[in-house]
Amino acid sequence: MKSKTIFFSIFSILLTYAVFASGNDTDDSNRPTSFPQTPAINTSSYSTAIGVRGFGTSGLTIKHFNSATNAIEGIIGFGPYALSATILFEKYVNAFDEPGLNWYYGFGGHIATQSNWTYVNGWRNYQRDNGDFGVGIDGIFGIEYKIHEIPIAISMDVKPFIEVTTRGNAYLALDPGLGVKFTF
Repeated sequence: MKSKTIFFSIFSILLTYAVFASGNDTDDSNRPTSFPQTPAINTSSYSTAIGVRGFGTSGLTIKHFNSATNAIEGIIGFGPYALSATILFEKYVNAFDEPGLNWYYGFGGHIATQSNWTYVNGWRNYQRDNGDFGVGIDGIFGIEYKIHEIPIAISMDVKPFIEVTTRGNAYLALDPGLGVKFTF
């Protein structure tokens, strides 16, 4: 419950900033020259980012823009008795006409060594069964803010997925996440 409160508090702060920001700084001098200079699209001003994602699937992430509005993101997720690899194809659209603030959405898939839901100290978690393996499809929807003054991007998203395991079990999860990435 505490992590949901933190997640929605941060989301509210970013949303409030986007709605009430008064600056009209549209300096695109840091934008990679290989991207088209289209207004209100990919004002993120970076081409690659490496960082971490927390809450749901927690782990290391790398994102690379292959065009002005499209990116590929990979996530290596770690957890107690669990390991996963996710790849996502994402589309970016400027949010609230604010430079550096973008909605993103997309789809992808994952493989995992996790299965059965268990309860540990009252929390619902995955527990790995010996020899069990999972494959799933993922969606993603979120918002990202690239801080103009420093090479950091902060994102919040929901990454719903469905997973089927080698033992025939199927799981469905919303998988909310908070990401912090170093951009270059």
